[in-house]
Amino acid sequence: MKTIKWIILLSVAALAVAYAYVNAGLYPIGADVPHNKATYWLLETLRERSIARAAAEIDVPDLNDSQLLLSGGPDYNDMCAQCHLKPGRTQSDMSIGLYPSPPNLSLPLDNKTNSARRQFWIIKHGIKASGMPAWGPTHDDQRIWAMVAFIQKLPSLTPEQYQILTTRGEGESTHH
Repeated sequence: MKTIKWIILLSVAALAVAYAYVNAGLYPIGADVPHNKATYWLLETLRERSIARAAAEIDVPDLNDSQLLLSGGPDYNDMCAQCHLKPGRTQSDMSIGLYPSPPNLSLPLDNKTNSARRQFWIIKHGIKASGMPAWGPTHDDQRIWAMVAFIQKLPSLTPEQYQILTTRGEGESTHH
């Protein structure tokens, strides 16, 4: 019984210290100061496990459809390239200023990061406190899949191919 009282007392004390720390505003929240290792691990693990769970049941359409690639390119260029870059670029003002740094999608990614389900879910729902917006409220699934199809091909594109695939036709609207 004495052990249980100590555990409860220590738990309450730990919660009180954590509460005081948060309310004192001592944690450096600026994007120019990295998280400590424990906080980074916790947030990274939470993000990756949450996305994996949420994206697990998404049905992936045929992403080799040339129409998807052609319609996804201009959207990627307009909405994504500032942060996630394009072939031939290693950084931008946005990619430098964001923390955590957004992945450079013009480079080959590991299979986990390159998962079409994962990319679709992230584009549609965004990621809280990361700078990644949720495009689902303003873009239908077809348009989001077009961006995914383009992102899947992006690492194999040259800067010239990228330029061709991301140019909007005359009179082509940014809204579908």
